[in-house]
Amino acid sequence: MVKAYSQEYTYKHPWERVTCASWRKFADPENKRTLSHILEVDTLNRKVDAESGKLYTTRAITIHAPGPWFVRKIVGQDICHCVESTVVDARSQSMQLTTRNISLQKFIEVVEKIRYEPHPENPNGWTICKQETSIQIKPLSALASMAEKVEQRCAEKFVQNSAKGREVMERICKYLEAESSGFAI
Repeated sequence: MVKAYSQEYTYKHPWERVTCASWRKFADPENKRTLSHILEVDTLNRKVDAESGKLYTTRAITIHAPGPWFVRKIVGQDICHCVESTVVDARSQSMQLTTRNISLQKFIEVVEKIRYEPHPENPNGWTICKQETSIQIKPLSALASMAEKVEQRCAEKFVQNSAKGREVMERICKYLEAESSGFAI
């Protein structure tokens, strides 16, 4: 089941300032404490299309894996890797960011879209931010994965217990052999 969330926010700042702030939000050292879930941000690709003038950027973002500790324990991962694709069109004054997780997709898929554009009521002074997030949790996959881990642990325990059982059987067989030949062990 996919759950979708959307919200709008008005920045009382011009589009140029808001989009500059968007680029700096992860790089600014003052934000490290507030954005402590962000571990690393790396720019993978940046290019300007000569015809349209649009800027295309792709960044890799590493975050602390979402959810409670016991889910991270079950999943076996404390971090999540995401890819952010950004398109900036300075001519039409729009900036769109799309971020999606590339790890943990077996358990959860998250797609976040953010769009910045001049506010229709005050296009030179305000910026409207429209954010949409869709989250799809895959409980059957998570249960299957958990079942696999339980099955693997049971199989390991079975191998260990089988070895102990064979050891006991060997000892009994030697005892019975000695007994039938008249020797006590």
